Amino acid sequence: MSVHLPVPDDPATRSPFADSASASVNGGGSGAPSLENATDRLDAPPTPYSNPFSPPGTPGRDSYIGAATPSASRPLLPDDPLRRESDAPLAAGAATGLDEKADPVARAPAKRKRLFLWLGLGAAALVVVVLAVILPVYFTVIKKHSSASSSSRAGSSGSNPGAGGSTPNQESPTGAVTGGDGTTITMTDGTSFTYTNKFGGFWVDDPTDPFNNSARAQSFTPALNEPWDYSKDQIRGVNLGGWLVLEPFIAPSLFEKYQNVTPSPALPGGNVADEWSLSVAMLNDTSPGGGIEQIENHYATFITEQDFAQIAGAGLNWIRLPMPYWAIETWPGEPFLEHAAWKYVLLAFRWARKYGLRIYLELHTVPGSQNGYNHSGRLGPVNFLNGFMGIANAQRTMDYVRYIAEFISQNEYQDVVPMFGIINEPLLGIIGRDQLTRFYLQAHDMIRDITGIGNGAYIVIHDGFQSTGSWKDFLPGSDRIILDTHPYVAFGGDFNHPLTYWPQVGCIAYNNNQSQSDFGITLSGEFSGAINDCGKWVQNIGATPSATDCDQWDDWQNWTQDMKTGIKNFIMSQMDGMHLPGYFFWTWKVGNSSVTGKVEAPFWSYQLGLENGWVPTDPREALGLCASLGFPQNVPWSGTYQSWQTGGAGAGTIAATAVASFSQYPPPEISNVGGENPDQLPMFTATSAVPTLPTPTFSAATVTGGDGWADSKDTSLAAVQIAGCVYPNAWGPQPGSTAAVCGGATAAPALARAEATPTAVAAITTAA
Repeated sequence: MSVHLPVPDDPATRSPFADSASASVNGGGSGAPSLENATDRLDAPPTPYSNPFSPPGTPGRDSYIGAATPSASRPLLPDDPLRRESDAPLAAGAATGLDEKADPVARAPAKRKRLFLWLGLGAAALVVVVLAVILPVYFTVIKKHSSASSSSRAGSSGSNPGAGGSTPNQESPTGAVTGGDGTTITMTDGTSFTYTNKFGGFWVDDPTDPFNNSARAQSFTPALNEPWDYSKDQIRGVNLGGWLVLEPFIAPSLFEKYQNVTPSPALPGGNVADEWSLSVAMLNDTSPGGGIEQIENHYATFITEQDFAQIAGAGLNWIRLPMPYWAIETWPGEPFLEHAAWKYVLLAFRWARKYGLRIYLELHTVPGSQNGYNHSGRLGPVNFLNGFMGIANAQRTMDYVRYIAEFISQNEYQDVVPMFGIINEPLLGIIGRDQLTRFYLQAHDMIRDITGIGNGAYIVIHDGFQSTGSWKDFLPGSDRIILDTHPYVAFGGDFNHPLTYWPQVGCIAYNNNQSQSDFGITLSGEFSGAINDCGKWVQNIGATPSATDCDQWDDWQNWTQDMKTGIKNFIMSQMDGMHLPGYFFWTWKVGNSSVTGKVEAPFWSYQLGLENGWVPTDPREALGLCASLGFPQNVPWSGTYQSWQTGGAGAGTIAATAVASFSQYPPPEISNVGGENPDQLPMFTATSAVPTLPTPTFSAATVTGGDGWADSKDTSLAAVQIAGCVYPNAWGPQPGSTAAVCGGATAAPALARAEATPTAVAAITTAA
């Protein structure tokens, strides 16, 4: 979760990449893009950009942790008129036979012949009707699988569990493999819920074919096995923040337990502030109910299959899934719960596939921390591409990016995970643009070596808390890179405005059209309903909100209708302003405080707002709000991307000037190393077995999945410490440490020795 006010995209601002061969789209044009759905249209032409919001001196970007920084209701829109009847599953219990009463009176032969004629015609008509209904469902819902494994998926049978050899679904009381609104779902723990989806969405879950990609979240959203057009199809997404990467304000009860406890060597201050210190406290808690297993209990209960069903039923079609690197492994001295989160990443893939939801998977934490915020794993200094362990930590990070890319690039997962964010919110102001760009170029080339050009997930990079305009002409000719920006009002300190003021912020300041022209696909990976920094621990554990009216805003049970409408309009203004290519609300759920028994950060919970009236029950309701309020889109966008930006002609051929500028790696300069040559900084050597990620198992499946590794030609080994070397603390060397040991000069001969004796690839034994 980032914390910054919008920085206007000035079309005249010189891009730091401007000396590269520019391939940007002309920002002029007719304005609104062509949209597929009749309900997804802009209502007014764009107007010139202006930013009337913050007074002079208001910071353009702020920090998530403040002083601890490392240096009016509207009617629902009608149903989509383009919805096809075949998009919906057969209704359970639909009548399919004629109701004829027997005639006890004998009929004359002529009458009997007429009766037989009418019966024959009726039967023929019945066959036509049944075929007309069933065949479209069969071929569009069941038979039409993803190209990855369609050849091995014969005999699927619609909602009839006994036909075509399919196995009854134990998670459906009727054994059905598909269903829509009103069907009952039984989860693996035996509990059941009713699937509610008023948007024509349907689930698909065939035990014999667990990689079936024909589910559809809503009638107006492409099924998983259908192409996604980023210039027309709108991403309406939500984050699953606080699930697999813990944040105090999202999962407060976990942290409340370890506040003001008796200080100990493991917890000197007697308080926890981040997942690192929480893990330490739990590991040292031997009392009943203690232990680090509490975190896996959180994984298992905070988000369940029912949440995925509710997300689809709320009219949302994408999920952004933050993932910690310790889902893959930890190194000695790191207290995080190792491996366990991967099991739940696999469950997320499974549930998303079942309900037709696409996933934007992103690596939310990296070794050493990329931003020093608590949601990077540890509050403190930045040690990624910065400081004495910056290069070594980046080596580990690149390995984790590689392992994830190998997994999601398997055919079985490409439709479910079309986006991969390689590092969340790196603090560019400390790391440096040059250094970060070099890392991104290395990651791009590595991932595209795995996937091939035009294949695999889109690569997503964060703006580093800089204006999106500063990324203009970034790596022209690269293959499908998306820019992610996280606009928030809540951390700027400029809160003294009436509720009617905030929609203009969402409509004008948070619009990404200029970047759509300058960079390419630009989305908002995080935003919220917060108009101030109220809420327990939103600013960090121990921090006091700067807003003065938090008692009123924290008491969400007593919000007036005007308050709810004001927050709803702010949320919808952002949805409208960001509507192409789309957005992800932060976050789906905020847990209850163990102290008060209720949610203490209401602005941030989509689910709570949906239940209580300040989040729209149909996100399409937002379309046209800005124009109706007099804040139409400020910058036009042509509605098309350049071919290379979406994997077409020219993709993968990066401009020679960009390659010449950024291909040297490690970077020639690293900050905060006392002037040391980066080549002499501590490094690791690639001599260890690769920890491939476990794949799920399905007992009734008649098709097989991959082995967790998409590219068999990728045989590179994993980075490890060089034997005999002593490394400084990867999470923050002591001030004054030079630590220029075991650097590049040492790593090179170690690597040469390793290449002479290859090491076999090992697999993590974590249960899927």
